[in-house]
Amino acid sequence: MIRQRGAFRLFSSLPGLLAGVGLTGFFALSPMNCFPEDLSKRTSSPLVQGQGMERGKGHRDKSDDLQAQLHEWKIVRVYPHDPTAFTQGLVFSEGRLFESTGIRAKSTLREVELETGRILKSRSLDPKYFGEGLTLWEDRLIQLTWQSGTGLVWNKDIFHLEKVFHYEGEGWGITHNGQHLIMSDGSATLRFLDPKTFEKARSVVVRDRGESVEQLNELEWINGEIVANIWGQDRIARISPASGQVLGWIDLSALRNALGPVQGPDALNGIAYDPERDRIFITGKLWPRLFEIQLCPQ
Repeated sequence: MIRQRGAFRLFSSLPGLLAGVGLTGFFALSPMNCFPEDLSKRTSSPLVQGQGMERGKGHRDKSDDLQAQLHEWKIVRVYPHDPTAFTQGLVFSEGRLFESTGIRAKSTLREVELETGRILKSRSLDPKYFGEGLTLWEDRLIQLTWQSGTGLVWNKDIFHLEKVFHYEGEGWGITHNGQHLIMSDGSATLRFLDPKTFEKARSVVVRDRGESVEQLNELEWINGEIVANIWGQDRIARISPASGQVLGWIDLSALRNALGPVQGPDALNGIAYDPERDRIFITGKLWPRLFEIQLCPQ
């Protein structure tokens, strides 16, 4: 079964900005307002309160009462992206963009040229695997699979499969903090794994004001925080790696007005970070474009 969702809410914040833009290269947008302008000023916003999320009950502590911020953001650049790629993981390192794509018997590991979207190198997964999250540990790409309980370790330069490891449950997203791999499985729990043995070192439950945040998906590590897609939603969460507390939300609904035609049941999924130039890249399953965004000063 393919995870997919139905209708998405649209913003009307980007009228005409992308009209006539081709997909042969990236371009920079003119200075523009940050989004979502109106929601950032509404303390009763359902995005702040977390309405519409899959929720569970859990223990409360003092940090649970903190209200997560809703961050404003803006598009910096737009790049072409393979509209047939069912994106499950995205990694940027030293000028190179790596991507994991899903769908059983069609899953791939690939290196993509950022500026053109051209696939530079691609390796098909064994047909029994449904590709999922991706991270780079030292000089190895670590790729999860969905329901096989199997992780794949690849040489990042020649895409040679060097090792296979196993884990309990499903594999969704993965990143690392320089010490541990951090893995999601579609629940509200994040597992921290030893990068050599792949054994679990600890785990945290992600909560927003005392209620668990389920369906954590693609992950990225940005400036000491975990950033996560929430499956089936057009927003990403900033998460404390120590407590699991949600520190802020980034509502990316407005990107849908900049997407153009999409071929099938798409979803926001794919976060990569360039620490050298402090760039955040965002894309989605079957999205024809990849966005560089910037968070606006609060």
